[in-house]
Amino acid sequence: MTPLHRNRMKRGALRRKARDISVVLVVLVCATVVIWTWDTTPTSAFLPPESHFLKLETEEEVKRVPTALNTETKDSYSSATPLVNKGKVQTHYSSAFIHLVISSKVYLHLFELRVCCILNIGETKFSITFFFLFPGLFMTEETKEVKREVAIREDETTKTTHIKETHSDPERTEQFVAKKDDVSTSTPRIPNKACNYAKGKWVVDNHHRPLYSGSHCKQWLASMWACRLMQRTDFAFERLRWQPKDCSMEEFEGSKFLKRMQNKNLAFVGDSLGRQQFQSMMCMITGGKERPDVLDVGPEFGFITPEGGGRPNGWAYRFPETNTTVLYHWSSTLCDIQPLNISDPLTEHAMHLDRPPAFLRQYLHKISVLVMNTGHHWNRGKLNGNRWVMHLNGLPNANKKLAALGNAKNFTIHSTVGWVSSQLPRHPGLKAFYRSLSPRHFVGGEWNTGGSCNNTTPMSIGKEVLQEESSDYSAGHAVKGTGVKLLDITALSHIRDEGHISRFSLSASKGVQDCLHWCLPGVPDTWNEILFAMI
Repeated sequence: MTPLHRNRMKRGALRRKARDISVVLVVLVCATVVIWTWDTTPTSAFLPPESHFLKLETEEEVKRVPTALNTETKDSYSSATPLVNKGKVQTHYSSAFIHLVISSKVYLHLFELRVCCILNIGETKFSITFFFLFPGLFMTEETKEVKREVAIREDETTKTTHIKETHSDPERTEQFVAKKDDVSTSTPRIPNKACNYAKGKWVVDNHHRPLYSGSHCKQWLASMWACRLMQRTDFAFERLRWQPKDCSMEEFEGSKFLKRMQNKNLAFVGDSLGRQQFQSMMCMITGGKERPDVLDVGPEFGFITPEGGGRPNGWAYRFPETNTTVLYHWSSTLCDIQPLNISDPLTEHAMHLDRPPAFLRQYLHKISVLVMNTGHHWNRGKLNGNRWVMHLNGLPNANKKLAALGNAKNFTIHSTVGWVSSQLPRHPGLKAFYRSLSPRHFVGGEWNTGGSCNNTTPMSIGKEVLQEESSDYSAGHAVKGTGVKLLDITALSHIRDEGHISRFSLSASKGVQDCLHWCLPGVPDTWNEILFAMI
């Protein structure tokens, strides 16, 4: 054997030894990484993010609509067992010599872990894969709770009722409301990016409701809306609390609100329903108790009682301990209204559809949180009674499309919301909301033609709202693409027909019922709870 052949044989033996040693090194390195990671965070080292965990619903509750992002059909679901989470989560660790691929899957009862190690030595690659299967080890408490709930609900049936708005805005769409047996226990909360507070259900809460006394909050609450001072004897409507479906809502506390709004001003601008929300907020902050230290600062915002004893066009109160001001300005149409002849008390008024209220133009810089609304004054009776004449571009309206009140209302909402949104860059601390329409419940006529709302039983027409979009089409579309947020209260208020003042008003004429305004405490308190959560 020549020396050349002997050298070649030695080099071949060395290569085989190096390969064997490399394999051992791969195993040792991979095992070391796995053991070290496991020892550092044994229960979460390779656990996928929380968003990948299984979230279960009974098949009765899951409605799939084929879209570009969701093409599953009903046949892909098993009626016997819930689906597993088929998504894989991968984590990569790389360096010049080693590459780790750690993948995991979470099933209902199993947690699967794969660790693939790839070692680069020159032009040679070595790989080894570890496979682990843990039965039920990584099942979270949330998943366990959902499993229990699925088991409990398998025998329950879901009744879905189709509820239509009666004598309401012509553009209102039908609302889908699910009606179930009352379950006061909370459902598991699933984290999400932004909570849809309008989606949820009403639950009975005998411990934390009402938030104040309707008979004691006399400093802030008008007697015409305090049903405790009326002939009504059933107050079950005061004991209901709104529970969002996919998130929890922060409990309202007056002290927390004032701290959050320290050195800030909250302004409600709108019609009488906006005034109800304002009075509700004042009672909620004070707990319905007398507060002689609260300052009346109405003149700072132009709220002055006119000669003759009429009421001002707004109210403003300041809490001195945090320098927090809560105010309300009357603007039933949310547009600028000016008299055509200031010297004539019977003059017509120009209703400028394309101009925001003068109050907003003058005082927006002093507002920290703005809540706007309009809706129920857009009818011929109100326009003719108040001698309002629609104007556009400073002239009487000649646009035939805007002559229709529904179109004029939508135009005004879009115009004012757009203007407020355009002002947000100038006021970086301002948060603006548009509150959707508060529903009416007149049955058998209007307020002056025998319409009534005699029901006093809570949740008799439903208790749950499952729709994603707002029932107020105008409001939902007006805020899209703007910096103004939607305070969506329409659907959740629609299933509370028992909460109106109804026939119990002491000042109403015989046969006339109020199925528009709400008893306080009542539904508007929930509007403010949602507002508190959103600010």
